[in-house]
Amino acid sequence: MKQAGEAGENAVAADDVVARLRRCLARAGEGSATGGDWPGAGGQAHRPAAVLVPLVLHEGQVSGPTVLLTRRTDHLHHHPGQISFPGGGMEAGDISAEAAALREAKEETGLAPEEVEIIGRLPDYLTGTGFRVTPVVGLLRPPLVLEPDTFEVAEVFEVPLAHFLDPASHRRHTLRVGNTQRHFHAMPYGDYFIWGATAGMLMSLYRLLAEKG
Repeated sequence: MKQAGEAGENAVAADDVVARLRRCLARAGEGSATGGDWPGAGGQAHRPAAVLVPLVLHEGQVSGPTVLLTRRTDHLHHHPGQISFPGGGMEAGDISAEAAALREAKEETGLAPEEVEIIGRLPDYLTGTGFRVTPVVGLLRPPLVLEPDTFEVAEVFEVPLAHFLDPASHRRHTLRVGNTQRHFHAMPYGDYFIWGATAGMLMSLYRLLAEKG
């Protein structure tokens, strides 16, 4: 698994971040859904989905937690090559968003559910492709044993959480689709262009940690 660099001066202490998350996540998941500004994002017929937002706590790493992400393979029909969290649509056997997120993470990356400490949810995210995504935040403590599904996942890598918490990393892009302008977040990191729903959910995490209290 690739770890994409360090965050230098923007490092955040893992203990501080985890403490803030534990205090804030209980109320964060109860908030209104967020989503991109494009047709369909505010509709009522969204299919339920869930993703795991995995924060990796490396023992002794002064740069703070990292965020585990995947890069989808280029041949997939939906969102080829994009950066994403492990996750997908909820299935009949999923008793909760947490169960769906852990199942999908296991299927995509080989991450064992017992290796994840679930600590809460971010607000649901509405996508323009018709999903209402529940981001489930979990803590991972290395060593991690991962076996990615090579059909779906081209790469599993980590980015310092501090990168996403730095406003200088945040971008806002506009794309015209027909007669409509679509706006979306992006948080580029090196060769990785992190955008769309993934960046939107990372913005939710940023806003949560930026709150006082």
